[in-house]
Amino acid sequence: MGNGDPELVQLLTPEGLRIDHPDYAFTGDDEQVKGFYRDMVMTRRLDSEATALQRQGELGLWASCLGQEGAQIGSGRAMTDQDVVFPTYREHGVAWTMGVDPLQLLGLFRGVDLGGWDAAKTRFHLYTIVIGAQALHATGYAMGIERDGLVGTGDPARDAAVIGYFGDGATSQGDVNEAFIFASSYNAPIVFFCQNNQWAISEPIERQSRIPLYRRASGFGFPGVRVDGNDVLAVHAVTSQALERARSGNGPTFIEAYTYRMGAHTTSDDPTKYRLADELEHWRLKDPIERVRAYLTRTGAVEDAFFADVETDADAMAARIRSGLLSLPDPEFLALFDNVYAEQTPHLVDQQRWYAEYAASFQADGGPGDDAVTGRQ
Repeated sequence: MGNGDPELVQLLTPEGLRIDHPDYAFTGDDEQVKGFYRDMVMTRRLDSEATALQRQGELGLWASCLGQEGAQIGSGRAMTDQDVVFPTYREHGVAWTMGVDPLQLLGLFRGVDLGGWDAAKTRFHLYTIVIGAQALHATGYAMGIERDGLVGTGDPARDAAVIGYFGDGATSQGDVNEAFIFASSYNAPIVFFCQNNQWAISEPIERQSRIPLYRRASGFGFPGVRVDGNDVLAVHAVTSQALERARSGNGPTFIEAYTYRMGAHTTSDDPTKYRLADELEHWRLKDPIERVRAYLTRTGAVEDAFFADVETDADAMAARIRSGLLSLPDPEFLALFDNVYAEQTPHLVDQQRWYAEYAASFQADGGPGDDAVTGRQ
């Protein structure tokens, strides 16, 4: 995708040069750009540390966001204190901007919990593994806040919006298209944010759609825009405008963040089996972190000590999550029954009692005993 392509909103070139766009502008200062840089470096370090932990057998799986940091940080930092996020399973950078402890993300992939963060406090809902299902969840939530009178009041401390994340492959799912229909019909205050990393596991985007994905929005009756997903400034500008449109009561927007998955789909995937190495090298030159570093260096906005300090912070975070992960306690298996509903049903109470008696029977026989209750191996 060339820099001059009119379909692509770009405000910062891969070489670190600021450029203008007729419809979008980044209005922040260099302090905010420095914050974006730190966010992206911390996200990438979390990602690389988690990948290493999985390779060492400490995580069951990990879904990398390598190369997508610009799309995630730019959109995450565009939200206000009222906005709510419905993620997939790859939005580690967005989780970072919403105040979710990275260690809690790793707990999910280690299998010791089902997502240990407080979705109400962080406004960041639990990761959704079922492809595209969160689009309907997000739309329903958006319809709800509109009916609660939290949209279009003109009060910036009250008006809220929802952002639902998904990948390019999810646009082929029925749930996502149904969400588009409901959002359009009910003018829901939602931003559909598609990280088009061009590979739905092993299927290229050319097999997903004959046209750019953002153009699909017009068929559902709301605007769509394609932004350079590796340009954190452009993503922030486009997402800010879309969220404000939603908060003001003007309905949904579809954002296609055109980016690239530089790593594997998950740690169980081998991308060398379905894509060429030179494609990856081409996208390395568009790295979202390096272009911001080039801008900050070119403009003299920072000293070298700034970059060193960020790396020190990243090292400290990596050490904390590694030691914290290894010390996470094994879950008590019987607690699984407690966490299905806010209030336990009689049926679950019976199941829990039955399983406790079943596990205790092994103790009486000199078998695994407590291990059957706690789930320890």
